[in-house]
Amino acid sequence: MQRPVIAVEIPLVGDERHKNWAKVVHDVDPSKASGWAYVGDFIATGGVQDVASGSVVLVYGERGSRTNPQIEARVFTVNPDATLSQHGEAKGRAWARTLRDTVERLLSDDLPTHMEWQPDVEMFSDEALATELMRRGWSVTRPEEEQT
Repeated sequence: MQRPVIAVEIPLVGDERHKNWAKVVHDVDPSKASGWAYVGDFIATGGVQDVASGSVVLVYGERGSRTNPQIEARVFTVNPDATLSQHGEAKGRAWARTLRDTVERLLSDDLPTHMEWQPDVEMFSDEALATELMRRGWSVTRPEEEQT
């Protein structure tokens, strides 16, 4: 099942004057212990981005002086209600290896069921559901009542 895309606020970690980035992580290369271990798509930080529900997002930033930047990275998952849940944080030069196991666990098939989008259509009437499907181009007919 394809997960819905959610508009979610991606935080800015560190100082905007220094290096900062975010990535929707799809895979991890265990042979690397740097930021290059994280395979995925870059997204902008410090604003709203469209990201699939359940995605793993890695956010990296630096603060301090240019000659001695303080590195910080955080790992989040995107919730169906357009919020982020933080699962890990690391500081310093070993940030990538520190977070790698956490990211691998989040990407595994063992994600909690609350991460999967399950629409609650029970609150809508049959007529409302049929109208929406017809609006989308579907042909909808009411099933005939069973004869007893």
